[in-house]
Amino acid sequence: MNGLFERTHILVGDEGIECLKNARVVIAGMGGVGSFVAEGLARAGIGFIKLVDHDVVSVSNLNRQLIALESTVGKNKAAVMAERIRDINPYCEVEVCAEFLRADDMADFFSEPFDFVVDAIDSLSCKVAYVRTAHEKGYPVVSSMGAGNKIDPTQIKVADILDTSVCKLARFMRVRLRRQGVKKGILAVYSTEPSSPPLPPEPVSGLGRDRAVNGTISYMPALFGLTLSGLVIKNLIAPYVKK
Repeated sequence: MNGLFERTHILVGDEGIECLKNARVVIAGMGGVGSFVAEGLARAGIGFIKLVDHDVVSVSNLNRQLIALESTVGKNKAAVMAERIRDINPYCEVEVCAEFLRADDMADFFSEPFDFVVDAIDSLSCKVAYVRTAHEKGYPVVSSMGAGNKIDPTQIKVADILDTSVCKLARFMRVRLRRQGVKKGILAVYSTEPSSPPLPPEPVSGLGRDRAVNGTISYMPALFGLTLSGLVIKNLIAPYVKK
């Protein structure tokens, strides 16, 4: 047993380790939430991770994003996370997609197989298209709702997206997904804490429309991201772990 996975093996056994090693996971969005998803998966022994993000690290990311350091400002987020994963788990194959993922790109994007799909996208239209297409392809999907404008970690919840409440982003997602024929089957991480007001919309780096500037705190995106990675791992190894 490789020393890297000794403690994981105690929990999940031979079959669980093999399952994680053979798993293929894609994460779209490598910001505060997505970077912690990637970290959790890499340290657990996931064998293939595809990272998707066109954006670069900025100074404003330093308060919450795992990939954000003074030394990484200006670098592509997915590429920085890929380098970190390879340093943590050299057995993990990492693929980087540093392109802006548009709603029209989703059918081609999901032409390759995945064992789990993780959504940590900010843009609503892309988020809905990504989640819907993955769901229609039959891939298990977990999706992050809004971690911004919140400070209470005890109000983080997990539910089918159609059973979520309070979160404004989740409400927008529910409405759009219902219109597009998705009724259930997408697991969401969200918060029941009422949101603090954001700043007015302003331009963001890269492509896309102006967005409201949300207040963020160091730990909330991390908790969302690690919860998502835990859901992925728990579901992947469920057939092999007996409690």
